[in-house]
Amino acid sequence: MLRVLGTANRLCDGITRREVMRVGGLSLFSGLNWSRVAQAANAAVTNRGPAKSVIMFNLLGGPSHIDMFDMKPQAALEIRGEFSPIATSVPGLTICEHLPRLAQWMHRGTLIRTFSHMFNSHDPLPFMTGFTDGNPAAQAMPTDPPDIGAICQYLGLGPKDLPGAVCMPCFPGSGQKGHRRRGPYGGFLGKRYDPLFTLCKPTFAREPKFNDYDPVMAIGEPVPPTADALEDMTVERLDRRRSLISQIDGEFARKQASAGIDTMSDAQRRAFLLLTSGRTRDAFDLNLETAATRDAYGRHLPGASLIIARRLVESGVPFVSVHQEIFDHYGHAYDMHSNNFGMLKNLNLPLLDQVIPALLQDLDSRGLLDSTLVVVMGEMGRTPKVNASAGRDHWPQCGFSLLFGGGVKQGLVYGSTDAIGAYPDSHPVSPADFVATVYQLMGIDPHLTVPDRSGRPIFIAHGGEPVHEIIA
Repeated sequence: MLRVLGTANRLCDGITRREVMRVGGLSLFSGLNWSRVAQAANAAVTNRGPAKSVIMFNLLGGPSHIDMFDMKPQAALEIRGEFSPIATSVPGLTICEHLPRLAQWMHRGTLIRTFSHMFNSHDPLPFMTGFTDGNPAAQAMPTDPPDIGAICQYLGLGPKDLPGAVCMPCFPGSGQKGHRRRGPYGGFLGKRYDPLFTLCKPTFAREPKFNDYDPVMAIGEPVPPTADALEDMTVERLDRRRSLISQIDGEFARKQASAGIDTMSDAQRRAFLLLTSGRTRDAFDLNLETAATRDAYGRHLPGASLIIARRLVESGVPFVSVHQEIFDHYGHAYDMHSNNFGMLKNLNLPLLDQVIPALLQDLDSRGLLDSTLVVVMGEMGRTPKVNASAGRDHWPQCGFSLLFGGGVKQGLVYGSTDAIGAYPDSHPVSPADFVATVYQLMGIDPHLTVPDRSGRPIFIAHGGEPVHEIIA
């Protein structure tokens, strides 16, 4: 039975990938005060919620809600566009015809149709932090608020031999001459609460083919960085006549047996444990996956990233974000001011219809879906009216969020929009409310405060309240 709440009124050089993975590099954890973290965790997380982990898939650029999950087939042609709706596993709910596999999973999730704000930027800041103030054109700044992953690390969530938050395949904006987009950072809590940012150096190929069309596809796998967590632990100083793996294992063993480890700070000890952790290295080793699994997700950068995301949450990492990155010369992933329908039909929608059902099936078969919140969304929606270049422009006033597992209701559609999908008609969900809901599902008090750089208490959800109607 279709349940629609509130329909009455309103809105990547010679070293192999596996060898690099064995090196690791997590100096981002230096300076961590673990006693303080433990105290904060005890105070704020007394009982973990149903979502032990979160996988957030960012459709960077602004996915068109009208052409995907809030279609308007009765509207004029310049509004409804070129696609037709199809039935889903939820009676009465239709979505885009180019998402047939995802349509069969809709009974397992919640669709929010009224994610709404006024922050006109491609930064994932709104839905990763709940914050929408400041300059939309600015790069990530140390005064920004911490994201959900940073709060997880601040509270000491997750195993001690794994990072508490991971961002893949690279920092958002990496593909655009290093423009650091605001969102996935420790912000005013400090860089020690940044996620582990993986690296990627993709190649671009016209495979795989989607719909008999050759899209330019990013091929590759994310790998941990090769930064050094300990003084004098550099790859360059190791004898390259022996294999890199055996050298590093030997160096780690020597360091561990030396008296030097006893003089490390808590932060250095933590970094050392993460560097030498077999679980950290193994989580990024796609050679441990079957060919069938690799094929199911797709042998491309988003597919590889989401397999690793599953491996990370399987090991207990609480927060993983995967961003469909924008690479120079290939345009924004979802920022379709022109050729909106061609890019959606021939690349983005078939890709989405491959990776998300593969992830959901993988998590479900391993008994992990109920404890993993999967979030699929972008920073904004697109304009209701199609422009002269067959594109749609920025429209933060209305967008969608698709959630599975982790304690959300199943087969639910929350909120409704007006006849052309321009504004919420009922139950608008602000970024602050959305982030508060994620915290609530994780068992983190959304009213918790953390100190900014001047010591002032700042609410982690910026005043948002959980949307209890979507929580099972």
